[in-house]
Amino acid sequence: MVTFEYHVNQAKFNEGLIIKWLNEVVNKENRELGPLSVILGSDEWLLYYNKHYLKHDFYTDIITFDYSINALVSGDLLISYERVIDNAHRLNVSRETELYRVIVHGVLHLCGYKDELPSDKEIMRNKEDYYLKLL
Repeated sequence: MVTFEYHVNQAKFNEGLIIKWLNEVVNKENRELGPLSVILGSDEWLLYYNKHYLKHDFYTDIITFDYSINALVSGDLLISYERVIDNAHRLNVSRETELYRVIVHGVLHLCGYKDELPSDKEIMRNKEDYYLKLL
């Protein structure tokens, strides 16, 4: 079950499309989609969580809290909609495309992918690109 929560007014998206797509992503990773929350807020809102839970004092586009067990993908995706907008402008893509990229990035983390090493980042980016084409 995927739920959406909005702490910013302008951020409303086709939730049905996202749910269908995430099920496809997770199934292609040989996993099952469990409880997943997609929560959109402001930079300051996400900065609080970044400081409080991760001890990081900087803005980010997403924080992923992983509750997955074995093949059941579950977690909370906390997303700064302001970062999504800024990234979309910088990358010259739509807000929706950038939001979908950030969401699938978080889901890939829940599937076990890492992005600390350059080689891991490349794998993640290739997976993001692949899954974005499924939309």
